[in-house]
Amino acid sequence: MKYSYYPGCTLKNKAADLDLYARKCAEILGFELEEINEWQCCGGVYPLGSDEIATKLSSVRALNDAKEHGQDLVTLCSACHHVLKRVNDDMKNVSDISDRANNYLALDEPYRGETKVLHFLEVLRDVIGFDELAKKVTNPLTGKKIGAYYGCLVLRPGKILEFDDPENPKIMEDFIRALGAEPVVFPYRNECCGAYTSLKEGGISQERTKLIFDSSNGFGADMLITACPLCMYNLNKSEADSKIPVYYFTELLAEALGAKEGNS
Repeated sequence: MKYSYYPGCTLKNKAADLDLYARKCAEILGFELEEINEWQCCGGVYPLGSDEIATKLSSVRALNDAKEHGQDLVTLCSACHHVLKRVNDDMKNVSDISDRANNYLALDEPYRGETKVLHFLEVLRDVIGFDELAKKVTNPLTGKKIGAYYGCLVLRPGKILEFDDPENPKIMEDFIRALGAEPVVFPYRNECCGAYTSLKEGGISQERTKLIFDSSNGFGADMLITACPLCMYNLNKSEADSKIPVYYFTELLAEALGAKEGNS
């Protein structure tokens, strides 16, 4: 089972662990992540201008590359997943954007949103299955109480992303159970961390992350997991005060599958 893989810029530097552990775990679970050749940055932000196409072209190139290889496109970064899914929806349903993007790129065959975009967690849930994942666990995370911090980018807008219920998601809690740990459901798990405001108004993200940590701590979480490099950045700035460590979900997956360095 082979997927086209879009890592995104952050996974090549600050979020290298998110990428590294995903590749190791995919091999153990029996699927391959084939990195797209010469991929470009997705922009990190979905452009809100309805007539904007320039910043969507890199996503269209990646989506079309997957189409040409006859593969679904998998990504890990919440921001990349968000942008790719929304651009794909534009190419499928917004004729003005689709026509202009295809005219600009001059592809051999027009791209009209044919590629299926999957988050790595969706592969685990919908293709591998969490029951089968649990059977692969060699180092169950028994006794650990883990809070899943979704953030906002991976969930909203729900009708386009179709990842999970934006108001009451459960994919990461089911993932935690498959690893043998106890999921901690807390009120701020699907609230924004302050996201891009941290670049200009750092106080907003500090306030938001404090609410997230206070909420998860109040419900008994020993640690948090996330799939978003931007969330990780903002949460890490407050981690010292919270005393709750934050990990990428792939790191705990690797630990449970015996693929993390230091596992016996």
